[in-house]
Parts: sequence; structure tokens; C-alpha cells
Amino acid sequence: MIFCHGTPWSSALWSPFADALATNFTVYLWDMPGYGASSKDAEHDVDLDVQAAAFTALLEHWGVDGPHVIAHDYGGAVSLRTHLLHHVPYASLCLVDVVALRPWGSPFFALVKENAAVFTQLPATVHRGALEAYIAGASRRGLRVEDLAMLAEPWCDDEGQAAFYRQIEQADESFTAEFEPLLGAIAVPTHIVWGEDDTWIPVDRAHRLQAAIPASTLTLLPGAGHLVHLDVPVGLGMELRRWLTAVTDS
Repeated sequence: MIFCHGTPWSSALWSPFADALATNFTVYLWDMPGYGASSKDAEHDVDLDVQAAAFTALLEHWGVDGPHVIAHDYGGAVSLRTHLLHHVPYASLCLVDVVALRPWGSPFFALVKENAAVFTQLPATVHRGALEAYIAGASRRGLRVEDLAMLAEPWCDDEGQAAFYRQIEQADESFTAEFEPLLGAIAVPTHIVWGEDDTWIPVDRAHRLQAAIPASTLTLLPGAGHLVHLDVPVGLGMELRRWLTAVTDS
């Protein structure tokens, strides 16, 4: 089983769920290039095409054939590109509040994309304030101090600040436009999980995605925003275990 994180997150967001499922599965966690503990070298591109190519190469390196893939946010686009454009087979696919269908990207995303060089030069305290406010907006319940610190910390030193704005600058809807017409070709068991109160990627995308992927199923989690992992951790954990039990027993 492989977990794919989104933006501006890291594998740390999936870590408690990976620990809980590791008694039944061999579990892999990874940080996308430019995220978490991975390299944030300014010379390395971090767009969705690069991420899918990296995931494809990583699966080959690990020797993993036909994994169960669980993806959140940007990780959805990465896993879908890997499956549909790089033709990597999966055993199943679980898409949790994913970037997959246009339009995507908040007004803040658009503002940064147009002015990334300016944002990179913000004083560290101003950057941290904007970053924490941005991250906090992904939660319906509200974030604990320690959770907000965990999510923000990778982006708060000089290298991290530049990397944060660089990954937004390189975000482009063309990378999802390439696979949108191919969603109907997905034949592996696919389950969609969505926070009912997601303000980053509204729940209408969940219904559109279910309609686009044949035989896919959908579960909505009440009381959850985009950060379902922290808003309703028990509900998400139970849903993941239910889904994985169903696809491995079938």
C-alpha cells in the first residue's frame, strides 16, 4: 500500500494512518520532490509531470507491482497521471479530496502564481503568518497548535519559503487536463472519500469524479474540511480500513 500526499503537505499527514494499517499491509510513505524531507533544490522542477515521473520511477525502484494507492489533494493528480499516462497498474485506488478536475487552485494560489518572486522575498514572520493562515483554512474543525506546526515547519526556513512559492508557481491545470478525458478508462476498484465541508476543493468535484470513473464509489465525511486526516481522523481511518478490507477480500 502506498500513500501519496498533497500540497502543501508531506507524508507526515498520512503517517498515523500508515502506522495503523502496517499490521495488515506493507506500507510505503514518500515525500514528493520539493516537499517534506525531500530535496528542495531550486534547480529541480516540482510540477505534476515531474511528480508522476518520480512516482513511476520510485515504484520500479521499490519493485512494487500493482499496489493499493491512497492519495490526497495533489497526490490524486500524481497517482492518476502515473496510472493513466505512465500506464502503471494498481490493485485499487482511493482518492481523498483530490486535485483531479478543473477548475482547481484558490484565489491565493492564483495570486502567488502571478507574483511568486515577490512572495519569496517576504520577511520570514510575514511569510509564516500567511502560510499558517492558508493552512488553517483547510480545516473545518480547527487545527491544534502542534498540528499546525507540523504542517508549516517544512516551509519556514529560507529554503522552505522559496520552495513553498515555487511549487505554487509551477502548478498548472494543463497537467490534469491531460488525463481528464481518460478517467473513464480506469478499470481498477476506485473509491472516493471527501470532506463534506471542504472549501479548498468543494464536494461537487467528488460527485463529478464519481460520474467520470466507471463503477467508482463515494463516501462523504460530515464535519470534515480538506484536511480530513485531522478533522475526522477516526472516521477516515475506519473508511480506509473498510475499503481496503473490501478490495483485498474480493
